[in-house]
Amino acid sequence: MFPGSFARPETPSPVPPSSQPAPAPLPRAIAALANRQSLSERHATEVFGAVMRGEATPVQIAALLIGLRVKGETAEEIAGAARALREAMVRVEAHGAHLVDTCGTGGGTVSTFNISTAAAFVAAGAGASVAKHGNRSFTSQCGSADVLEALGVRIALDAADAARVLRATCLTFLFAPNFHPAMKYAGPIRRELAMPSVMNLLGPLANPAGVQRQVVGVAERDRAPLVAAALARLGTDHTLVVHGRIGMDEIAPQGISDVWEVKAGAVTAWELDPDRYGLAIADVTPLAGAAPAANAARIERLLGDGGHDTAGLAAVLLNAGAAIYVAGLADSYAAGVTRAREVVRAGKGREALERLRRATNAVPTERG
Repeated sequence: MFPGSFARPETPSPVPPSSQPAPAPLPRAIAALANRQSLSERHATEVFGAVMRGEATPVQIAALLIGLRVKGETAEEIAGAARALREAMVRVEAHGAHLVDTCGTGGGTVSTFNISTAAAFVAAGAGASVAKHGNRSFTSQCGSADVLEALGVRIALDAADAARVLRATCLTFLFAPNFHPAMKYAGPIRRELAMPSVMNLLGPLANPAGVQRQVVGVAERDRAPLVAAALARLGTDHTLVVHGRIGMDEIAPQGISDVWEVKAGAVTAWELDPDRYGLAIADVTPLAGAAPAANAARIERLLGDGGHDTAGLAAVLLNAGAAIYVAGLADSYAAGVTRAREVVRAGKGREALERLRRATNAVPTERG
């Protein structure tokens, strides 16, 4: 052929279907969710790994979260997403047979003071090592980080200092933004969506200290058994996933609370009636949360002698008893509640708070 000739070009051979490049994990996941197809645990880990590495666009992240929510998350998807967050987090070196966390999803319809934080001090007073994982408030006036600051605890610790404080006091606080930098990619989108998503469930499943004994509060009852099944897949040693039917992501001192007990890879569901432990209250209004300073003052009183705060003390004892039980310091939940009463009566919860306050404030500022 000469240059410029108009001969008919040859038709290119079709590309065999098998040689077509496969869609990337994230677009493939979004397409599957649009068709109401669930992701495998491995696929969920790949997809959320891409999110945590900053490889997903804001539109893709929003589509992923909405797709999962509309379809309904599975235990496999929750476990896979949690694995991705665990792989991306900053780890804290922690050891001990009685290492425990008390961390919930937040978002309950009944807004309360910081019950799980107060329960953490009581558990520490009973002899547990508590790596309390938490954040500032998103759904209430005062998150665990807010109330701890008001209590005089320094929360801005790096991994080395958090581990050192835990060894010295059997208690430490793991401020989520310091240990989950990869959440910065999904965080703004999650907040802009302004609806519950799988991201609400991941924090309690990704404790930076690798805690295998937990009390996990879940605000939405239908999602609690999924969290329990996900924890079983993740290999937790002993965890109680709890939901107060009145609308609490904690064990409630009014009405029935549902419990999903995860141990040795199995999940057992049971109901908890506070009246059985002499801790039922008639009115939940006194449990209402307030500003950080007020919540901090209330916790100080509760840890001292109960402060004649019948409702608050009931809530703290019910949840501290659960933490003491899963930590392996009581043979049953009932025994855990009994031990929690003894701790408060002896002022050991208050001593745990004072130890944490002293230890965190002794950390050099330039390292915190």
